[in-house]
Amino acid sequence: MRAAAAGAIGRGDAAGPAPIAGQDPSPFPWGPALHAGLCLLRLDPDIFWGLSPREFAAMTGAFAPRGGPPQRAELNALMARFPDEA
Repeated sequence: MRAAAAGAIGRGDAAGPAPIAGQDPSPFPWGPALHAGLCLLRLDPDIFWGLSPREFAAMTGAFAPRGGPPQRAELNALMARFPDEA
């Protein structure tokens, strides 16, 4: 009993979040998920299916910081540091 309760900590409600009134939840994108896990990451199917959603998200870059393009000063500094060879 105790082990089962401990395993459920932090996983949220098994049914997931309640849908917003008047909106149908979008289906899970299985095609892109399978492609990312099995083709791009080249995971063994047993490992892929054993991943938690959080582990899969971390492996596919979902938690990576998102930034915009470099500012002009940053770009100039990079071009000066790594000039094109003529």
